[in-house]
Amino acid sequence: MSPSNSPRDRKKITIRTFAIKKKNNEKISMLTAYDYPMALAAERAEIDSILVGDSLGMVVLGYDTTLPVTMQDMLHHCKAVARGAKYPLLIGDMPFMSYQVSAEDALRNAGRFLQEAGMDAIKLEGGRERKKAIELIVSAGIPVMGHLGLTPQSVHQLGGFRAQGKTAVDATKLLEDALILQDAGCFSIVLETIPARLAGLVSETLEIPTIGIGAGVDCDGQVLVTHDLLGMFERFVPKFVKQYSHLHQEMVQAFTDYKLDVESRLFPEDEHSFKMLDEDWNTLLDELEKPPRIRA
Repeated sequence: MSPSNSPRDRKKITIRTFAIKKKNNEKISMLTAYDYPMALAAERAEIDSILVGDSLGMVVLGYDTTLPVTMQDMLHHCKAVARGAKYPLLIGDMPFMSYQVSAEDALRNAGRFLQEAGMDAIKLEGGRERKKAIELIVSAGIPVMGHLGLTPQSVHQLGGFRAQGKTAVDATKLLEDALILQDAGCFSIVLETIPARLAGLVSETLEIPTIGIGAGVDCDGQVLVTHDLLGMFERFVPKFVKQYSHLHQEMVQAFTDYKLDVESRLFPEDEHSFKMLDEDWNTLLDELEKPPRIRA
């Protein structure tokens, strides 16, 4: 069934909606967005949640990792997304070093996502080491989504963008971390690039919903980086991505066609130009033929 696109048929998605969907075994859909038109498209497709991810550092700003992304970058893009989408649950991704220094620092920065940028919740990476910060943020009334498995802000510590939780020891720690995040007050947890059976076990164990990315079908929901889904990021395509379009190739072709039309004078055509009445045009020409006025 296609989306109704009627605001009267829509209800705002909240963290309570997430909990109800988990209870009713209904899957949660989430995509990333970084600007107004992308957020508007996700809203019209009735996507449940939009994550303004620090992945924008790679797919929008051209960095090799997410580490250079700043609070100002995130707030700027969150504001644009909030202008484009009203009904999905909007989640702002806390960038590197915005929550690692202290719990108080984390609370202050988390608050900015709601107060300044119009987000409904925040997401941060890490397990038991984030317990104190999460508890403090939640105590201030700010919903927190956790993130375990491949945590891109720890890419150097992890030795690259590699699957996590593949050994019994690592899997046990990840499950323990998930329970700690739940007890700390997280309303949901992203599980990234971990074995599907482990993600299924974590999802079955937790009372809060899990959102998978490269974590198999048994998570309570799924998220993808929209630029990956649309084929707009050409540097690499993660194994877990299903590309629903190839817009980068289409953009290159469109830009090439435009260049050729300009060079061959096929653009702009008459239909793309504005008109001037012959009477006004002739008056202009007559005025131009008059001798210039001499100032006194």
